[in-house]
Amino acid sequence: MPLPWSTDLAGHLEEHVISSDLLRGNPLGDPHERPLLVYTPPGYDDAPDRRYPAVYVIQGYTGHLAMWRGRSPYRQPFPETADAMFARGDAPPAIVVYVDAWTAYGGSQFVDSPGTGKYHSYLCDEVVPWVDARYRTMADAAHRAIMGKSSGGFGAMITPMLRPDLFGALATHAGDAYYEYCYVPAFPVAVRDLRAYDGDIFRWWDDFRSRVAFTMPQDARLLILLGVAACFSARPDGTPELPIDPGTGVLRPDVWQRWLDWDPVRMVPRHADALRSLRGIWIDAGTRDDFFLDVGAAAFRAALQTAGVPEETIRYELFDATHAAIDYRYPLSLAWLCQRMTP
Repeated sequence: MPLPWSTDLAGHLEEHVISSDLLRGNPLGDPHERPLLVYTPPGYDDAPDRRYPAVYVIQGYTGHLAMWRGRSPYRQPFPETADAMFARGDAPPAIVVYVDAWTAYGGSQFVDSPGTGKYHSYLCDEVVPWVDARYRTMADAAHRAIMGKSSGGFGAMITPMLRPDLFGALATHAGDAYYEYCYVPAFPVAVRDLRAYDGDIFRWWDDFRSRVAFTMPQDARLLILLGVAACFSARPDGTPELPIDPGTGVLRPDVWQRWLDWDPVRMVPRHADALRSLRGIWIDAGTRDDFFLDVGAAAFRAALQTAGVPEETIRYELFDATHAAIDYRYPLSLAWLCQRMTP
């Protein structure tokens, strides 16, 4: 059993700071200089002429880069389990890039939005070229993949749809999908939560920032509602617009449609050609997922099948779990992606 506080890596995990022109002056005043972790596998320094596939790892809502070093009892963080996988030879070696897309609202959903900033463009047009210029990547879509969980799984689903020129494979672990089940059940709860704030989510936001975070039961729920609204349905001036009337819970059809336009299940028909071009699509979720993302996973898979994505391209599995503590699945999808991308 590994020691609980540290381990020696067989490869190398290098820390960088990337200065983003696209995030400079973003609507929330968040830093435009962002941390970036780049892992090189065992043997990288011994083979100066060899090039490697690259896998980009993105995080769930409220995730930030320092959390990859967090340690749970009897479990290692993903950078260590990924390193152990490569050290054992369980997968072809690859460069693994850990990307930070945190915002003051907790996340960016990896999209460009007037409410948060240009995080999709940051990932695609700044981070990817930065890594390719400094590491010996195989710098084409056929050898570049993206993976993530929850909101990161959502980002992993949509990014190759939007940029198949950059990403040729993906893995989504309990990724946000099929929004009627993923988001709608939380809306009436939010109405109840907001009664204490006269239906004004910005009054809650001011309260949240004035005290220790997550000391009230509504905090996590309302943070996601506000943050996703900032990503999907911000007004041109950057103000998040909720998809419900906060007093009655009645859906606002025009605003809700803007959320639905980002539902990966609904995006599939519009991006069918891009999806059919991918080399691998890993989809999994726990059968007891708290946000019904196992149902969303099944709907996403069905949409892919309807769009004509070859069955051999898709790796689909539901397993016994909730939304939490499924990080042990990440090395499995990472190994599968590396196998799909290696010549």
